[in-house]
Parts: sequence; structure tokens; C-alpha cells
Amino acid sequence: MSRLGVGVCLHADLAYLELFRGILEDDADYYEVNPESLWRVERGNLVRNDFHPLFREIQARSRKPFVAHGLAFSVGSHRPQTDAWLERLRDLQSVFRFEWLTEHLGWTQVDGLEATLPLPLPFTDEAVQMVAARMRLLTSVVPFVGFENNVDYFSLGDSALWPDFINRLCAESPCGLLLDLHNLYTQSLNSGEDAAAILDRLDLDRVLEIHVSGGSETNPDWLPSGRVLRLDSHDGPVPEPVWRLLEHALPGCRNLRGVTVERLNGTFDAADVPALREEVLRAKELFPC
Repeated sequence: MSRLGVGVCLHADLAYLELFRGILEDDADYYEVNPESLWRVERGNLVRNDFHPLFREIQARSRKPFVAHGLAFSVGSHRPQTDAWLERLRDLQSVFRFEWLTEHLGWTQVDGLEATLPLPLPFTDEAVQMVAARMRLLTSVVPFVGFENNVDYFSLGDSALWPDFINRLCAESPCGLLLDLHNLYTQSLNSGEDAAAILDRLDLDRVLEIHVSGGSETNPDWLPSGRVLRLDSHDGPVPEPVWRLLEHALPGCRNLRGVTVERLNGTFDAADVPALREEVLRAKELFPC
């Protein structure tokens, strides 16, 4: 499989698309889209929304590849809407021909309860088999799939075993790994662990895509202890430790196809665009197409 190069997110937000237009058109090698942002609920059914034709126009005009990055398929638990979800993904795949599809590791729905963001999984055989089964469902839609390592703000097992759990998921699921380096940096910073040492324990041959992004710190008033935590908020520049992790990881990621520079819509203005472009160009120097 050939490498795509360096991509950026294509958010379903008109203000973002206008601000980011120069980078989208001139610098990005591919676009990463959230599939859920291209549908809406109508009379209980999932249907195409108004961003669907706009993104199709962008794809036709740019002739750049699209990849998909989902948030709420819930690879760690079954969700009743699975059939409708897969049907909508098949519709998107028939149009956009995603090079690959990734999902966040964790669970978002169980026993009728819905989590806003994917929550951590226990490091158990049951969790491994659930993830493997859910990833097999996704391969019925897009041939190449992967899961992203999340930031876990708490652990349902010995955190020292986390890299082994990730490696086992990769080995027993028909998928690759979307290695989010800011997530790894954030989790390591919050837990007091060495991110590079954890990185060295991962099977980097399974890495399909890498994410680099920035974040911020919590308000000390949030916790009674006053402790400040790092957040994976995608609302700031890529910090230097994440760039160092990227340089550290790249030689071992022999099957890597793309590096995506993430920035959340609504977190920057026109004055920030030159610095965002420099981040994309820096990534392209490290990972040329």
C-alpha cells in the first residue's frame, strides 16, 4: 500500500472550511472526515445531510483522497443502531471511496446508556473479542480499518499492561493502529510515565496512520485537589514533545500511510492560520509523500 503523505481534517463547518481553505487546497495531501458529520436523523432514519454534496464537490475538485475517522461506532460494545450505522457507512463508501476507516478505541453505548466520548476498556479477553468482532464488521464496509488509542483518564487495569493490550488487539483484530501521539503524550504526562518508553513497546508495524495535535490544561478549580491534567482538546499548537515522539516513531512505522495534523474547528482565527500551515509543512518534511 502506498503512502498518502500528510493530511488534515475536513470539518463540517463552513467557517472552518473558509479559514482553512489555503491549507486544504495547497498543502494537504489528503482529507480526514468524520462520517457522522455527513448524516442526520430524519424520522428515525439516518440520511445524508447538506454537507454530503459539499464534501463530494470538494473531493471532485481537489482530486485528493479521503479517509474516514469515526467517533461513536463503539468498538468496545454492541449498539442497537449497528445495522443502520453500517448501511450509512456503505453509502458513504460508495461515494467517497475512503482509503481507510478508523474508529476510537473504547465503548460509547452499553445497557441503553450513551457516553459522550469513548470510555476505557478493561484489559480482558472479553474486551479483545468484542473489539475484534466490531472491527470485522467495519471491514465489511471499508477493506482497511484501524482503531485509535484514546486518552484514558482512568484505567480499568494495570496501566503498565496497556501497550500489551493494544498489541493484542492489533494481533487478534483484522485492523491496524491509528497512533495518536498527542493522546499518548497526554496519557503519559497525566500518569507520570515515559511516553517514549511506552511507544517502544508498541508493535509499530501495525501503525496505519499517525495523528499529531495539541491540547490544553484543565482549570485547577475543576478538582478538589487542585491538580491540573492535560486534555486532548485539539485546541492548540502541536507541542514539541509530540514532534519528538513523531521523529522517534517514524523509523519503526514501516507500513505507515499517512500523518494527520489535527486542529478542532472553532479553536483558531485567521491570525493562527500561518502557524497551522507551518505545522503541516513540518509534518511533510518529516514524512514526505
